[in-house]
Amino acid sequence: MDAQERPLALITGASSGIGLELAHECAQHGYDLVVAAEDGLVHEAAARLRVHGTEVHAVRTDLATYDGVEVLVSELLACGRPLSAAFLNAGIGRGGPFLETDLTDLARVIDVNVSSTVHLSRRLLAAMAEHGQGRLLITSSVAAELPGPYNAVYNASKAFLQSFAQALHHELRGTGVTVTALMPGATDTRFFVRAGMLDTRIGRSKKDDPARVARQGYRALMAGRSRKVAGSARTRVSALLTRGLPAEAAAALHARGARPHGSRSHL
Repeated sequence: MDAQERPLALITGASSGIGLELAHECAQHGYDLVVAAEDGLVHEAAARLRVHGTEVHAVRTDLATYDGVEVLVSELLACGRPLSAAFLNAGIGRGGPFLETDLTDLARVIDVNVSSTVHLSRRLLAAMAEHGQGRLLITSSVAAELPGPYNAVYNASKAFLQSFAQALHHELRGTGVTVTALMPGATDTRFFVRAGMLDTRIGRSKKDDPARVARQGYRALMAGRSRKVAGSARTRVSALLTRGLPAEAAAALHARGARPHGSRSHL
């Protein structure tokens, strides 16, 4: 198939974890790829993805900044091809007591998780709607369902993303464009190391396979679903049970898993 005839997909946060596995899913289904991440590992990821025989363009850029998002948009425009699918998966966390966490770190969580997703969604969905087709996946989390003591900003950012994705899904009905919120649980990625959460119960717990999460997320996007809790049966059952908890009980449950070793509870 000629390159211009193959669909093109964008994946952010694609250097490892769920993002890299989403890129593998797309490559295996005949997509050419634009993969983006803030670290140099994105170029190694691109080399690994090319084994599928797909065209891969790697973009290293910091999505925490407005200009960094615009760099990615410019690279997409330079491809001269419409996007068939986009996976806005870039996300970070910063665990620990809110009053003991540096404000710069907390602001960066919002910049990456929330601001860059809104920015990219506005750019990409406009073009998709104009073409009358396209699919957008936004990686939220089952953490969106819980108030997040010791991870307050992260959980709040993921709650924003879930609400945002589902609102867009409704707005875009009838346009040929769909938006899906992906809701993974604790997954075996670098997230817990980077978030400083290895000394927590959830940081030490058994985690889901990112390839499994990506496979389920890809299928949900292709089916046009508005939301998908992805991962093991344990994760899906747990998510279902916690949705019905009162806020105080949900917060206490999250605190037990996310409280750093040695921290005192104020709940």
